[in-house]
Amino acid sequence: MNTIKHLFAQKLMDIQAIKLQPSEPFTWASGWKSPIYTDNRKTLGYPQVRSFVKLELCHLIQEQFPETEAVAGVATGAIAQGALVAEELGLPYAYVRPKPKDHGMGNQVEGELKKGAKVIVVEDLISTGGSSLKAVAALRAYGVEVIGMVASFTYGFPVAEEAFREAGVRLVTLSDYQAVVEQAAQTGYIKDDEKAVLAEWRKDPSTWGV
Repeated sequence: MNTIKHLFAQKLMDIQAIKLQPSEPFTWASGWKSPIYTDNRKTLGYPQVRSFVKLELCHLIQEQFPETEAVAGVATGAIAQGALVAEELGLPYAYVRPKPKDHGMGNQVEGELKKGAKVIVVEDLISTGGSSLKAVAALRAYGVEVIGMVASFTYGFPVAEEAFREAGVRLVTLSDYQAVVEQAAQTGYIKDDEKAVLAEWRKDPSTWGV
């Protein structure tokens, strides 16, 4: 079990960008109870991990989306990763705000992208997919062609997978929830009974623990 997904999962746990606490759940901003907490922005503070994320996202883009002409990051979590990827690939870059500014030019897409350009979107974390797909909608309205999205991590919620299908957006990630759980079990981070709890949570996270 030494895939890129499992290798990155271990790196995220090593720097505590991902924490698993099945017996002491976290409370997300949405109010959901969760046995996992993820903060991929912590990777920015670790040069080796930061470089790993940059290079592996670039590899995904080159392998899966070779027609890419520009890069767009989703604010705020993926602004830095997107910029690092665009710099490595030597491509134009912009980032997408959650909503247009209420002053100045009222921009939602910050930067300069050529109309009709084939754009890959960089995201750090996919949960329900709502904010990520709003960024896609903003880019399409701006006048570019979104050819797909790459992200550091996804929880793999069915609701997110369906939302991406409906939006016609292909998503490829460096790691995912399943890889984290498998890696955590292999290294003894979690016990066998906790693995079952983690699997149950993902089936219906909105009502789990209520």
